[in-house]
Amino acid sequence: MRTQNLLAAIAISALAAAQAAPAAQPAFPDKPIRLIIGSAPGSGPDIMARLIAEHLYGAWGQRVVVDTRPGVAGILSAEQALRANPDGYTWLMLTSQLFIATSVYPNLTFNLDKDFDSVSLVGLVPWVVTISPPLPVSSVSELIALAKKSPGRLRYGSGGPGSGEHFTTVMFTHLAGIDMLHIPYKGVAGALIDTIANEIQMQFAVYPAAFPHVSSGRLRGLGVSTAKRAPGLPNLPVIVDTVPGYVNFGWYSIVAPKGTPAAVLNKASAEIVKAAREPAFGERLKTLGIEIIAGGRKELDDYRTIERKRLTELVKATGISIAK
Repeated sequence: MRTQNLLAAIAISALAAAQAAPAAQPAFPDKPIRLIIGSAPGSGPDIMARLIAEHLYGAWGQRVVVDTRPGVAGILSAEQALRANPDGYTWLMLTSQLFIATSVYPNLTFNLDKDFDSVSLVGLVPWVVTISPPLPVSSVSELIALAKKSPGRLRYGSGGPGSGEHFTTVMFTHLAGIDMLHIPYKGVAGALIDTIANEIQMQFAVYPAAFPHVSSGRLRGLGVSTAKRAPGLPNLPVIVDTVPGYVNFGWYSIVAPKGTPAAVLNKASAEIVKAAREPAFGERLKTLGIEIIAGGRKELDDYRTIERKRLTELVKATGISIAK
């Protein structure tokens, strides 16, 4: 009897423990993921995000929905991401633009350095200075000479005050000692269209957005912002040869709201790094002018620290403001 009572007690205890145990967590991902970007459709981040989404669908069988939230130089996208549940199903594409914007705009509702966990660093990308074909210049030096003859008359576009295009142009005008009129747009695609139409005369754009227009002749490229030439546009010189000290670049990375489970961050990071290192995917990135980094969470943490220092110093040096 005692043995039967003991077995019954054990069975009851086991049942109670099973009922109290948490339900097994579903494998990640078991539903679509939202990847928020702070740029308009057709921009460099948008193109990159869709490539990543395509790869992850093939690897995981779940959609990654690219959610474009342009506005206030990407700040709206960060605010949107932080409203989401940090369960791993909302990501943010973090680019150099947000670092610039958070150094320029006051009274932010978030801390970019503390409110997002790193997932993966993908790569670097050059800016290309493009001009409207009717503009009578064929080099960066001739563009500078023309701007000096007519201060404030040449018009350049950007994705808005504090955007990457705005900053990289202000850096260029600051170092070249020229003055041009800033025309802000809601996205870089609109600025490129108006450069083609000669509504504005010049536009800095990241390589993925600039390349189709330059290669087709709709726009003329004058130079690239990086220290070495872009493989896909080998005829374009580096701007630093004409403007000493002018070296700048954009970059792409993925982050998630603080509090996202570490296991999810690690899995996402490993898959994105794996993708960037695969020859086929890597070749697609190279055709977009992207220098592949393929760094994991620790690499992105370190890179964010370096870039915060670099871009904060450049913002101070150029005197860029949201009013210009």
